[in-house]
Amino acid sequence: MKGQVAYATLDVQKRTLRFFENFIGGSVLLSKIKPRHAEAFIAHRLSTVPSVSTANKDIRSLRSIFKLAIELRGYLIEGQNPFAKIKERKTTENEIRYVEVKEYLALMDKAKNLWWRGFLSIAYGSGLRRNEILHLTWKDIDFENQLIKVAAKKGTDNILEWELKSRKNRVVPVSDESTQLLANIQAQAPEGHPYVFISPERLILIRHRRRIGKWNPTSETVNNLIRDFNVIRCRARIDKCTPHDLRRSAITNWAKELPIQIVQQLAGHSDISTTRKYYLAVRSEDMISASKVKVLNDILAKTKDD
Repeated sequence: MKGQVAYATLDVQKRTLRFFENFIGGSVLLSKIKPRHAEAFIAHRLSTVPSVSTANKDIRSLRSIFKLAIELRGYLIEGQNPFAKIKERKTTENEIRYVEVKEYLALMDKAKNLWWRGFLSIAYGSGLRRNEILHLTWKDIDFENQLIKVAAKKGTDNILEWELKSRKNRVVPVSDESTQLLANIQAQAPEGHPYVFISPERLILIRHRRRIGKWNPTSETVNNLIRDFNVIRCRARIDKCTPHDLRRSAITNWAKELPIQIVQQLAGHSDISTTRKYYLAVRSEDMISASKVKVLNDILAKTKDD
């Protein structure tokens, strides 16, 4: 399985497999595991996990694992995947938390640190995921054409091994604001240091942990990022949101102007259905525009005239 999925996905699959093994027993042959065992496991998980979404993730993970056991390993024959026909439970999909422009500006105003201003600007303007931002190197930045290459990294002495969630490199545009902030960060960066957002001190620590076997690609590249973001958010006095909501807001903005295939590519979505939900997201200005369209009033008025 290793090498075929992203490291974070691999960790989820290993953890889910342990849960399933503990439930069913480690001595049961794969060929003896039936759909009724799968259903019983999911029923057990639904009684113990905090959300239906977690149980659905278990279904997807175990379905993929057993599929590998059939197609790549030959441990099972076709049709023996016990999770193949297990349906995911219905859930109420959470609304996209759209960060308004005025909220973003409030965050930027309270983020006095240049590092944070650069991070927020790229998340909101270019729609990068948190780890995509943190793993940016100066080689990824095209200042002249105002582009960022979001690319996987092979491990070297000074570069940390890292894989994209989508397993596919992409190029995204950079705003004038982000370009200037990146230039300011580069002007303060030590000569020869490869990373934009990982400090030299942090890189030395990570390299040390890697040498002694206490580092893996899913370890936190920057400590306390969510905590520090929440400090800025509270100072800005805006409603609860996360760094990932900045990315979601960037995608929502693209969806108002660009075709869905382009947005899918810019966002790095492997499944276009993920992109499609951003075309259904409603911003406050959309609600204001909608309130001005008195469709029912017009229909009733026309009926009276007739």
